[in-house]
Amino acid sequence: MKPVGAITRGTTNPNRLRRVDNFIAYRCGDLLTSAAVPLVVDLGYGATPVTAVELRGRLAAAVRPDVTVVGLEIDPVRVSAALPFADPPHLEFRRGGFELAGLAPVVVRAFNVLRQYPEDGVDAAWRQMTGSGALLVEGTCDELGRIATWAVVEDGEPSTLTLSARLPDLQHPAVFAERLPKALIHHNVPGHPVHELLRALGRAWETEATPFGPRQRWLATVRRLRDEGRPVLDGPARWRLGELTVPWPRPDLLPGPV
Repeated sequence: MKPVGAITRGTTNPNRLRRVDNFIAYRCGDLLTSAAVPLVVDLGYGATPVTAVELRGRLAAAVRPDVTVVGLEIDPVRVSAALPFADPPHLEFRRGGFELAGLAPVVVRAFNVLRQYPEDGVDAAWRQMTGSGALLVEGTCDELGRIATWAVVEDGEPSTLTLSARLPDLQHPAVFAERLPKALIHHNVPGHPVHELLRALGRAWETEATPFGPRQRWLATVRRLRDEGRPVLDGPARWRLGELTVPWPRPDLLPGPV
């Protein structure tokens, strides 16, 4: 099967995807626990396989020990470089792209991949990666993984958006704007729901300044958003980690400009 896609920059760092890995364990834990074959594809793991290795370790510890992770890269040089780190049958590396090398995983993680593609290619990539029934977690983050955003995509359609930050380093929620998923980053303009979401988040953060530290400030910020009528998902246990998850920003799912 011919790989679908293009070679991306491949930048990666240890622990860069820790935040999204922990979310996958939380959000997809039941799916993987109940799956006959708990297969996860890490699409576009980059120049080194470190984040795929970490994903396998985290899911094995948090979900079930027999989780299998297959790292896919369209660049055969990267696949060859990753092979010494394989640990069959639960950690493998293969050549592949959006067609997922013909695999039928339960979950796909695709991080810092689509941000290097044109926006008009996102929908097709989403549909292809979820075509066999996989739940897709697709997003982007900064170089150290301290600021990240991601979408959960099912059957080619995004259902939620998550903003996640290492709270001691969070100066202002405006920093999320430059790390939005490709499907949203060019829509952060007045009148679009994602712009209104970020504006409301920033205003709440500024209102909830507190001497008790960044975690308490973030918790108060998210509660204020919820109390203003915005559809905040999950609860304080996730908020405390620096996460905010909302329904995918569409005009029918978020309040208008305020």
